[in-house]
Amino acid sequence: MERLRKTPALGTGTPDDGGMSGHDPSQELADLTGAGLLRTLKPLDSPAGPRVVRQDRELWNFASNDYLGLAADAELAEAFIEGVRKYGAGSAASRLVCGTLPPHHLLEEALAAAKGAEAALVFTSGFATAVGSMPALAGKDDVLVLDKLCHASLIDGARLSGATIRVFPHNDTAKLARLLEGIRAKQPAARVIVVTESVFSMDGDVCPLREILELKDRHGALLFLDEAHSFGVLGPRGMGLAAELGLQDRVDFQMGTFSKAAGLSGGYLVTSAAWRDLLVNRARSFIYSTAPPPALAHAAMASLERIRSADGEARRSRLREYIARLSPGHPSPVIPVVLGGNEAALEAAARLEARGFLVPAIRYPTVPRGTARLRISLSAAHPHEAVAALCVGMASE
Repeated sequence: MERLRKTPALGTGTPDDGGMSGHDPSQELADLTGAGLLRTLKPLDSPAGPRVVRQDRELWNFASNDYLGLAADAELAEAFIEGVRKYGAGSAASRLVCGTLPPHHLLEEALAAAKGAEAALVFTSGFATAVGSMPALAGKDDVLVLDKLCHASLIDGARLSGATIRVFPHNDTAKLARLLEGIRAKQPAARVIVVTESVFSMDGDVCPLREILELKDRHGALLFLDEAHSFGVLGPRGMGLAAELGLQDRVDFQMGTFSKAAGLSGGYLVTSAAWRDLLVNRARSFIYSTAPPPALAHAAMASLERIRSADGEARRSRLREYIARLSPGHPSPVIPVVLGGNEAALEAAARLEARGFLVPAIRYPTVPRGTARLRISLSAAHPHEAVAALCVGMASE
């Protein structure tokens, strides 16, 4: 069985390009620079949107996860402002003390109803959802089985849980079947949770959900499905891949975020009422964090309504048109162009920026070594001419 520690491509910790150098980080920074892995903050000089300004240059933004174009939407901004007027700027306490305000409760009820589940719980971020939920759901006597390309938050949550961790090659259901069979043979009473994503954030492909559900049911396991990049984008009324396949009622834990298609920030987990109550009592990132601002929860309610509305469907239709134009047959608005080397990806991103396009170079440890890439993110807010121009720009790469 493949253990997490044997898969250095997993996770987003510090690259292993050199050891510590006392109290001075200069050598570590030099090592990162030499490997083409140094990151720097490059602030925008404009609000988020399909057209942004950075360092006095206007660029078409194909870097964000604002798939439906709601981040700069005037109606959503007004809902946020309305929330501030009604409920103030902050929650002032954790949810279990006195930080649960009406918008938090209403949002959780609406999410559960939209996802066809009994209950939902809102967290401060998608990352907090993962690192809080997984240690609450599994412990040292349990087993977590992760897809090798799971997001860093899922990996970190799995590690924090203390559970035994097993990894299967990306979307390899044959290997997953063998792992589950072996785990059950040795640990028949263990809680086993399969962890995967609907849409993988760096490859833009989808998991074989139906096959994974059949395997988890056959071996008495649970499924933790991260729908971060499918929420708002796939399925009837934008409710994700599980909804698209009519399988929502078979997924034990549906995780998601408001920071992608919903245009805001925050995370959630949708599950049964009993599991939700356990999370309230055990998820440390929930218990020991100040509650999300009530205005944010109020705005998230408005975003959920927009996603599920006719306007949301029109935006998804436009997004599907753009995906088909740039990469026919691709299942999501995340389109990778794998170039291999770090410098190759950085140079391609620089050339595109010189032509007026913001397309990020993605490198290790976000993706495995040797798979550095451009990551194109499409948005319904892009005008047709921007997508057409990008197609021309990419043809020369």
